[in-house]
This record gives sequence, C-alpha cells and structure tokens, in this order.
Amino acid sequence: MALTLYVDTARWRNHQHHVLQQFPGLVPVCKGNGYGFGHERLADEATRFGADVLAVGTVHEAARTKDYFGRDLMVLTPYQLTEEPVPLPTRVIRTVASVDGVNRLVGARVVIEVMSSMRRHGVSEEELPKLHSALQDVRFEGFAIHLPLEAVNAVEEVIAWMDRLRAARLPLHTLYVSHLTAAELGRLQQQFPQTRFRARIGTRLWLGDHEATEYRGTVLDVTAIAKGERYGYRQQKAAGDGHLVVVAGGTSHGVGLEAPKAMHGVMPRAKGVARAGLATVNRNLSPFLWQGKQRWFAEPPHMQVSILFLPDDVAPPTAGEELTAQLRHTTTTPDRIVDR
Repeated sequence: MALTLYVDTARWRNHQHHVLQQFPGLVPVCKGNGYGFGHERLADEATRFGADVLAVGTVHEAARTKDYFGRDLMVLTPYQLTEEPVPLPTRVIRTVASVDGVNRLVGARVVIEVMSSMRRHGVSEEELPKLHSALQDVRFEGFAIHLPLEAVNAVEEVIAWMDRLRAARLPLHTLYVSHLTAAELGRLQQQFPQTRFRARIGTRLWLGDHEATEYRGTVLDVTAIAKGERYGYRQQKAAGDGHLVVVAGGTSHGVGLEAPKAMHGVMPRAKGVARAGLATVNRNLSPFLWQGKQRWFAEPPHMQVSILFLPDDVAPPTAGEELTAQLRHTTTTPDRIVDR
C-alpha cells in the first residue's frame, strides 16, 4: 500500500514535445527531488528526447545523475571557493558566478552567470574586464542569466547584458537563460542572430500539464469513533461522531510540508490568516480528497501515514481504495510511480 504518482505517460510526453518545439535547444532541468519523478526517471526522459545537456542543482546531484545520463551535465549552483571537491567526470559543466571562481577552475568547462535583477549571485558589470585573462585557462561554454519568475522587463534586461558583454569584447556564442517565454526568446534570437540562446526549463517541461499526473494514497484502515473518545499519538478527543481514515502518505513523503507562499491581494491574505487561526486549534486541512472535498487531518501526519477525520454524515472509504491527494511535486517523494 503506497502513496502513488500516476502518470498519463502519453499525455505527459506530448506536453514535453510541445515545450521542446517552442524552445529549440532547450536544456531540461532535473534538480531537487526531480520534480517528484526522481533524477533517474527524468534523466531517462531527457535521453529519450535527445537532450545534449541535462541541468542539475548541485555537484552532489551531478555525482548521482552521471550514471543515468550519458551526455553533458550542467551544475546550476555556482562553484564555491570553499566547497569540498566531489569526483565528477569531465563532461560536467560548472556554473561560476565570480572571477575568482573562474581562476580556480583551470581546465574545467564553465558557464559564467551574470548578476540579474534576482540579486542572488553573478558577475557584475564592473568585473567583466577581469574575465579576459581568466577565460584563457578554462573551457568556456557560454554566459548565463537567471531571471525572476515575475520579471517586469525580462527581454530588456537580457539586451542590456548583451550590450555590456559585447562592449567588454567577451565571447557571445551562447547565452543560457531562465524564465523567458517562447516569444521573448524568439525576439532575442532575432535581434542577436550570432548568439545561441538556450532556455533552461524544469517546471514548465515536467509539470506544465497538470492533468497528466495525479497523486493518490491508499486507504489502509477505517475506524469508527464516537464523540469524546480519545485517539492518536496525542490522545485528542473526537469532536464528534465519525470515522478515522488511515491513508498512505506522511511526512517522509512530503505530506503536511509546505513551502511559504508569496501572497498578493486582500483575499489571499485573509485566507492565509484564517488558515493560521484554524491551525492554532489543531484544525488543518489535509491534501487528501474524498467525495470531491478536501478532508481534515485528525492529527498531524505521521512519518508514513496520515489520519483523517470524516464526520458521521460522510460515508467513509474502504480499505484498499485510493484518495486523490493535492501535493506539490517539488516537495513530494512518492513510494512508486505508475505509468498508465
């Protein structure tokens, strides 16, 4: 009995094909938990559709993924001067965000990231002249710019950097970009035909068709409970008559874990306040649905299972049935993936 990720494989791959057509030269991204699919599965998919480069998040991910993907690997996290060495094959391309970093990676394949409006990391405009001598000792693969998800003037920001790099007389054969639309990328390619623009895409490629995937947790047990009876690890009292439903999927899978969200507008903020208020009295909605409604946790999820409370006016599921779960792919690790 398991928390399962079901994949409509034909539909999922059709979406991949559509994205690949929109973004010629696309570099697929496989980082973190592999967007819920795992590194091995996504490496296989990238191999299947002929990717020449697969981007991963860290050197440790590169060390694991090198056995699944036989072509070039690009590490997105920039090289750190103090990092401990990790054995990697020569086909690994390192991202570098400082001139000192370039100087340290003699003989390595490198992509140099410039500072975008993200203000996260990158080489500044003032440092560009120092790159001339540094580039002589590395295998330079191109520049990169990581843009915000909600960039106001994304194309203009890239154009400004192209002008700076050109003014500094640095090689502009390839620029790796993130978070641009196909139309924006096409505009840049038309304006700078001598530069190859390559989009690095993860979420849009693997998760862009929400109907292609579905999480489901198996119901393991169903127990009737009366108002006032105690239950669970913390021996809370049942608020009313009903049923406790034990379903596969707990904190080890990512159930109950949630990344902070940026809220815009009055209504989303009001809903956030309401959820926080309910949580203080141990009322938390689970990601599991039954009869079309999201159901409440009876108590905080356990490591591998969750316990839900269904009031007595709701007919409970039976053991062996599956409940659909609304889970975030990037924080969920299912027990198994089933293609259908």
